[in-house]
Amino acid sequence: MKWLLTLVALFAFTASAADINGTWKATAEGPAGAMERTFTFKVDGNKLTGETTSSLVGKSTITDGKIDGDNLSFTITAKFQDQEMKLEYKGKIKPDEIVLTVDVQGQSLEWHAKKVS
Repeated sequence: MKWLLTLVALFAFTASAADINGTWKATAEGPAGAMERTFTFKVDGNKLTGETTSSLVGKSTITDGKIDGDNLSFTITAKFQDQEMKLEYKGKIKPDEIVLTVDVQGQSLEWHAKKVS
């Protein structure tokens, strides 16, 4: 019985660790300086959807999103100067932030996101 309670408690902790529903403000240092992006995440089991907005590329829909424990991944299609590009994000959910990485034209960017709502 004690093992069952421990297992249930561990499962509850793991499930709550991946609860990132809501709006997150992120910053990254790019070649031209600091950048900002807003992510709105919706989690359903291990499926991640939502959207993201930035002043540089506007609004994009989150597709192919997955959460596995504290790891997440998703794709967006961004339009920049009349060209569409698929950007694949990978990240780690931490206690007070989400750290995301994405490669953009051979350069890796690291985003640090904090929950706002």
